[in-house]
Amino acid sequence: MQHERLFNRSFFLLWQGQLVSRIGSQAFAIAMMFWIKHATGSATLMGMIMMVSMLPSVILGPLGGAFADRYSRRSIIIFSDLLNGVVVLTLAGIMFMAPDEKSVIIIWLFVASIIVAVVGSFFRPAISASIPDLVPKTKVAAANSLNQFSVQLSTFIGQGIGGTLFRLLGAPVLFLVDGLTYLFSAFSESFITIPQTLREKSEAKSSAFAEFKSDIAEGFRYVWKRTGLRNLLLGASFLNFFSMPIILLLPFYVEDFLKARPDWYGFLLASFGVGAMLGYLAAGVLKLPGHARSMTMIVVLFCQTLGLGMLGLITLPWLSLLVMFLFGVMNGFFNVNIMTVLQISTPSEIRGRVFGLLNTLSMGLSPIAMALSGVIADLTNQNIPAIYVTCGVITASLSVPLALSKEYRLFLACEPEADQNNDE
Repeated sequence: MQHERLFNRSFFLLWQGQLVSRIGSQAFAIAMMFWIKHATGSATLMGMIMMVSMLPSVILGPLGGAFADRYSRRSIIIFSDLLNGVVVLTLAGIMFMAPDEKSVIIIWLFVASIIVAVVGSFFRPAISASIPDLVPKTKVAAANSLNQFSVQLSTFIGQGIGGTLFRLLGAPVLFLVDGLTYLFSAFSESFITIPQTLREKSEAKSSAFAEFKSDIAEGFRYVWKRTGLRNLLLGASFLNFFSMPIILLLPFYVEDFLKARPDWYGFLLASFGVGAMLGYLAAGVLKLPGHARSMTMIVVLFCQTLGLGMLGLITLPWLSLLVMFLFGVMNGFFNVNIMTVLQISTPSEIRGRVFGLLNTLSMGLSPIAMALSGVIADLTNQNIPAIYVTCGVITASLSVPLALSKEYRLFLACEPEADQNNDE
């Protein structure tokens, strides 16, 4: 039975547990990136670790979505946070006991990144599929705004002070904190109730395998028959590919181009987070009619892609803060609208598979981009401004044919149920 209030007990416990674990994860991300930079100075190595941390999510997204539809989403969520906590605490233990064994630490960073990524492949579809069942249908947009708000609030807190904490406390302490936040989140989630109708499980292994294949294929068919949704996901894949270098090389941009301390890495991401929170608020408050919403989303997407490249032309830290803030506003507004349309339009029994495919298709090229970004940066003597400007121009150009797609505009303008011309 669906809950009648937005801030019911289950949604609140899930929300606050995720907020705490996300704060730890953001601090972990900063510690990992700056530890690699200071220990090795290699952008290539950083790119490789970022690649392996994303590749399992891309490959396993459909399988994770099928699990979220077939098994208890509550159990998946709790077990995922427990396993992540144990893995990250193990990494912290290694760094405390053998701080000079850089090769061992790097190997375990790779292992931990892979495990966390595999777990995330099952965790994220379960979360996305659960939210519409925890709140009234009329409050799904508000729930998404709050969920994304927690993401950016954790960015503001975790990454805003993460650079400073890395300088003052070091990576091992931040890894320890991250592991503990995962365990806190799992404890909080153990008290939630998620409405879900589970199908009967097949006893035969061969039959169960066939059912999983059928489930995944059904998810693919659902997405592929909706032209506007398909265009969005394919476009997002290429847009993300050329956005990854900007994210990966941000530590080099801060220290080597802006000539700022590591603290500014956190400040830039925190500025993005504050802007995104305002974007989420705007998405939850503004009720744009169909055509106006479509045009607004198209303009917002174009501006945010072009804005990314502008960072390569900026040498003043305070001005880069402003650009990141504006980018955050646009990114938050766009993402909440997209998420809400997908959740409301997709039936609960297939929702996990759709969001698993969403992750796979939208992020499919990102691991390759992560690996290539580091290599290209080192080959160009880490010419970060040129890389940023090039990526900004390319992403802005890619958004133009996407905007010219009639099906894509209809997808943004209409309730998804109305965009069913290719459903049969």
